[in-house]
Amino acid sequence: MIKELTTPLTAADARTLKAGDEVRLTGIIWTGRDAAHKKLVALLEAGKELPVELKDQIIYFVGPCPAPPGRPIGSAGPTTSGRMDAYSPILIEKCGLTGMIGKGGRSAAVVDAMKRFGAVYFGATGGAGALIARKIKSCEVIAFPELGTEAIHKLYVEDFPLVVAIDAEGNSLYE
Repeated sequence: MIKELTTPLTAADARTLKAGDEVRLTGIIWTGRDAAHKKLVALLEAGKELPVELKDQIIYFVGPCPAPPGRPIGSAGPTTSGRMDAYSPILIEKCGLTGMIGKGGRSAAVVDAMKRFGAVYFGATGGAGALIARKIKSCEVIAFPELGTEAIHKLYVEDFPLVVAIDAEGNSLYE
């Protein structure tokens, strides 16, 4: 059975999802890779306001390709999530981040933060960036434009195909 989800994603909603659940996500999600995550954490450590509200939000670990004519975005496949492992626990705890999308396993520190604060990690299919991009209906750069494709983008997605790779209890498809 496929679960239909819409954003925002509360911690209570995240806790209802189980590893292996197939999901179709609709709503606003944010992009961010390691360079953007580093800047977000630096802002937090300096006591400054973030350029996006992350409470009950989902970050997609992607550096989208430029949009071809007539499309809002180019290929948008997931990047390896391990590069965000140094930053994700802080964003989960301090900002209330409840969802992450990427590929590959996560560190014990990330899984521990997910369990403590009610967050979930979704897997997106690597190598299918062009197909995934068809589910992205709009794309807008929101912060750190100097990072190019690694800037934070606001995406509106419809029926975005995901699998719960690690749930808020720490159950993992990778183990």
